[in-house]
Amino acid sequence: MASKVVIVGGGVIGSSVAYFLRAADPTVEVTVIERDPSYARSSSALSAASIRQQFSTPLSIQMSLYGIEFLRSIGARLEISGEQPSIDLHEGGYLFLATPAGEHTLRENHALQTSLGADISLLDKEGLQQQFPWLNVEDLAAGAYGVSGEGWFDGYGLVQALRRKAQALGVWYVPADVVGVKRDRKKITHVLASNGQEYPCDTVVNAAGAWARRVAEMVGIDIPVFARRRSIFNVSSPAKLMGCPLLIDPTGVYFRPEGKTYICGTSPAADNDPDDLPLDQVDHNLFDEVIWPTLANRIPQFEALRVENCWSGYYEYNVFDHNAIIGHHPDVENCIFANGFSGHGLQQGPATGRGISELILNGKYSTLDLSSLSWTRVLENRAIVERNVV
Repeated sequence: MASKVVIVGGGVIGSSVAYFLRAADPTVEVTVIERDPSYARSSSALSAASIRQQFSTPLSIQMSLYGIEFLRSIGARLEISGEQPSIDLHEGGYLFLATPAGEHTLRENHALQTSLGADISLLDKEGLQQQFPWLNVEDLAAGAYGVSGEGWFDGYGLVQALRRKAQALGVWYVPADVVGVKRDRKKITHVLASNGQEYPCDTVVNAAGAWARRVAEMVGIDIPVFARRRSIFNVSSPAKLMGCPLLIDPTGVYFRPEGKTYICGTSPAADNDPDDLPLDQVDHNLFDEVIWPTLANRIPQFEALRVENCWSGYYEYNVFDHNAIIGHHPDVENCIFANGFSGHGLQQGPATGRGISELILNGKYSTLDLSSLSWTRVLENRAIVERNVV
């Protein structure tokens, strides 16, 4: 069992691992090295911060089912000296829309989701119009709506609550960048930081998010994870959309309520999605040419939209199959990877933190088996096909 664990990255994944480790075994010495303690450029703080059960693979569904359980009980779980954190969890549901071409896939996904306990309602065209009268259903065949267990929350609040609880449990956070490692054959012995310190370790966890590839290169591993910029737009509208969920249009454009306004976005075309674009720039053309026309078509009241604010954040994008890579690589026996969540890190963070803590402390998973997300599938070129990529 590892007695000294160094975690590279203190976002939701790294802080979740740290919290679960110390909660399970207070004798383990845990150090988190975080390059940006303000989290100003952290994906945990800049994402749309939502959770869904509407995936097409069993493990992703199960991870998010645990995720919503964790978020619902976060006050009691992460309480410090009687003070309970709040992340403003709003279970407004996801609404995935399908045209006739996508209806069969939607129904298959729904059958899997409900078989695992997800509370998802399947609506035909008439049902959509009745429940969401502000919706243009002309080209639609069906929709899947999360009645409970899906919604959005304060992502920055979540990572801060995890960090504070981990610190209260004795985790040491170091404000520095990781600049290298020392190795002895297939084992990392020390992590080198920009503050000039060397941190001895029995286990290293790469939870560096969008910077995971750079950390992996330090230990001699080529990981198929890249930083992909995603722009988010906060818009206002005179529209009154009663019971508005987080809506996923068949085009991939999404929006959800944010107080009295809305936030929206979409992924750029695959041939226009380079790596490491600067975060201080926003893709305004994507809004003008794709997002706004799509929203105005789907919700006629959205013809009048005004951009109030906008920002960009990184997806740690796994170009292999858009799913996380979790576990050891055979070339480095004491380095555990937790990278490439491709936009699902906030909702899968609790299950990942719990699972990695089990792997470190017990040598195996004891609750939810995450082994299908291991390096094995990447090295054997066996992609996990997720049909509900957003």
